[in-house]
Amino acid sequence: MEDIADRIEHTVLGPETTWAAVQTVLDEADEYGMRACIPPCYLEQATEYAPDVELATVVGFPHGQHLTETKCEEARHAWEAGAGEVDMVANIGSIKAGNFDDVATEVGEVAAAVPLPVKVIVEAPLLSETELKAASAAAADGDADYLKTSTGFTEGGATVEDVRLMSGHLPVKASGGVGSWSFASELFEAGAERIGASSGVTIVEEYRNR
Repeated sequence: MEDIADRIEHTVLGPETTWAAVQTVLDEADEYGMRACIPPCYLEQATEYAPDVELATVVGFPHGQHLTETKCEEARHAWEAGAGEVDMVANIGSIKAGNFDDVATEVGEVAAAVPLPVKVIVEAPLLSETELKAASAAAADGDADYLKTSTGFTEGGATVEDVRLMSGHLPVKASGGVGSWSFASELFEAGAERIGASSGVTIVEEYRNR
């Protein structure tokens, strides 16, 4: 396998995230050749501070129950502020209620709002296998570019089984509880294209030192 740093999105998204914490993540991403996923409020600063780091940010985070128009506006702001990709939380309530046409429509509106790759977070740990299949299909119908397993803010995280199922619909970013190269490699083998993790440095160092 090629050096995997470019497939790691080094992440800091906690509710207490400071600009200093974002700077640390950006410094590490730049040093190791990783991407970074950061809160939208720091995008403009981050673009100036670390122009060589590929940036992603979040939309509708973390519960996905923003108005669709709000998600579209968030996505547009992210694009204008320098993000290269957006990770949008689907409306998990709509998924649980079985309103998959609504999910697809919302994804389509956000995808149409910006010329950026859109990853759709379906919060897989909260879904049954049937719900996960249907949510993945709805995101694909809405012209998403990627699926993402979770926000990391609910109980549970990425699993090999969920990644394998989701990758049958779209490329997958596996996020939530990925703290080692050993686990990341299992997720890659299951079909993940990207890994989102706050432990990006550990993952890359373990990969390079294996």
